Amino acid sequence: MTNALLADWDTPLQLPPFAAIADDDFAPALETALIEHKAEIAAIAENPAAPSFENTVLALEGAGSALDKVLSTFFSVAGADTNPKRQELQRDFSPKLAEHFAGIYADTALFARIEALWEQRDALHLDGEEARLLMLTRRGFVRAGAALTGADAERMRAIKSRLSVLGTAFTQNLLADEAGWQMELAEADLEGLPDWLKASARAAGEERGAAGPVITLSRSLITPFLQFSPRRDLRELAWRAWVARGANGGETDNREIAAEVLALREERAKLLGYETFAAYKLETEMAGAPDKVRDLLHAVWTPARARAEEDAAKLAERMAADGVNGPLQPWDWHYYSEARRREEHDLDETALKPYLQLDRMIEAAMDCAHRLFGLEFKPLDVPLYHPDCRAWEVTRNGTHCAVFVGDYFARASKRSGAWCSAMRMQAKKPDPKAPIVVNVCNFAKPSQGAPALLSYDDARTLFHEFGHALHQMLSDVTFGSMAGTSVARDFVELPSQLYEHWLEVPEVLRNFATHAETGEAMPQAMLDKVLEAATYDAGFQTVEYVASALVDLEFHDGPPPADPMARQAEILDSIGMPDAIAMRHATPHFAHVFAGDGYSSGYYSYMWSEVMDADAFAAFEEAGGAFDPAMADKLERFILSKGGSAEADELYIAFRGKMPEVDALLKGRGLAA
Repeated sequence: MTNALLADWDTPLQLPPFAAIADDDFAPALETALIEHKAEIAAIAENPAAPSFENTVLALEGAGSALDKVLSTFFSVAGADTNPKRQELQRDFSPKLAEHFAGIYADTALFARIEALWEQRDALHLDGEEARLLMLTRRGFVRAGAALTGADAERMRAIKSRLSVLGTAFTQNLLADEAGWQMELAEADLEGLPDWLKASARAAGEERGAAGPVITLSRSLITPFLQFSPRRDLRELAWRAWVARGANGGETDNREIAAEVLALREERAKLLGYETFAAYKLETEMAGAPDKVRDLLHAVWTPARARAEEDAAKLAERMAADGVNGPLQPWDWHYYSEARRREEHDLDETALKPYLQLDRMIEAAMDCAHRLFGLEFKPLDVPLYHPDCRAWEVTRNGTHCAVFVGDYFARASKRSGAWCSAMRMQAKKPDPKAPIVVNVCNFAKPSQGAPALLSYDDARTLFHEFGHALHQMLSDVTFGSMAGTSVARDFVELPSQLYEHWLEVPEVLRNFATHAETGEAMPQAMLDKVLEAATYDAGFQTVEYVASALVDLEFHDGPPPADPMARQAEILDSIGMPDAIAMRHATPHFAHVFAGDGYSSGYYSYMWSEVMDADAFAAFEEAGGAFDPAMADKLERFILSKGGSAEADELYIAFRGKMPEVDALLKGRGLAA
């Protein structure tokens, strides 16, 4: 029987044939694809002809198409709809893939061809994108250890293999802790909770086979529970479970994994000649060096901590007025902050939420993309990897641009958080490809027949991930390895964070924030309150984020700690972390940093990009409004379509004329003096 993963896909818009793929197909498909890719690489490395851009760099770019199909399909389902078999496959695949790609980077004949082209690059008459692809290819090989020999080369391969195993284990441990915990609620425990949260808790109970409503470790459930539950004992129980993920002892504990990862990363950096892993990692980012990241984070930390301490004092007064003795605790902050927000801004999340329907917010994100870039979204009726998923064909002026897949609801089989990925990247060479882009979120699923309602933070997340998707969908580069979000890590969040601003455009909220029962638009008075409260609690939000970013940086910019938890405590103490606020991501569940190398030494990237996104949206406001066509054209032409085809600072300066200062971020967060 033909393995569907290896066959030509005669499917609508070449989507993976999910209905024809069984879990047992993945392992044999991977083995076949790896053999094919090895043969392709060997043919390039052993080509008797003199190296040329076409027979070496372009040939490398086109190799591995079967492997790409297998891996993009597998990792799409493994991250968003896992099961024991898929987790077993992940554990098996990780070392195999690490060994496979380490072997490519260690191929001395292949690297010699690339190095020969690099040395004669000025005589090759390459265009801009070709020259950049050559540079990126060589740099990737060098940073992967291609220039190492003997024992050092072998040790590098072993380190990469072990890191891949540890990253998979970290992710699966975290998922197990999240899926394995729930707090069952009796009817009396529902006191004070808004109806929509009760409905979401009941739906979560049904999904998990519980006898009644439950609170799970999905952020879309646990955060509103902390906001609204008057039961301090239950809030503490929920909060402690939330922060204990990955640190519960036993087989799913991530603390020893984190220590080993940090040690291996430092060893890897030193093999390549770098003083620290942070120095190695940041070399290719916009920041360039750890001190620049540290300067940014501390510039924001000082005013944010001052604001948070002021807010904490006010919340403690409220708590004391309720007759609660003792200091304000982390499980108290959301509850008393919500009460304060209702009073000071006359803004009630319970009254606001019916106006933020998931379907209408999806429409809003797509309508903004249409007005800015002329994109059209047509629903597709196609088999996908889970019944909750939905898909759209994206066109412009009748021409196919992309397929967009949305997977919005939380479930036990999905890892936490929200992300954007691509099942296929855009490319023109060696073969033309249109992107297939996926947004994954973890919103609370409503009970049968009820509309899905979002918090304002949820709606912001939806726009954020859609901004990433636009970066993929509007990509217009020659080579797939430079397409879409294939950019510096501290630049990749610019399009996503910039797109969040369109949620706050009054006309967008007026048109799409309509009541789930009456269909009426959000009242102007409520809209005004939403926009006035946009920076409410910015001290808390900034402190919990910057603390995580500083811990990540310090972990990697010095000797690796034998006890990461003790080092984490030292770092937080040194910056004066407020007692009532916890890190957004403590070490045992810091998946951004320990599930893979992606954001290691790079969690600061969101803030680095925020400096730019505040400045970039100001460009629209200065030019005539959020939908100014000339600015939209510049945004697409210089940023969204360019991917990694030029240096990030060059792209931003081409768009804006200059790089921004941190003042734009402080003003945007309401933290400016």
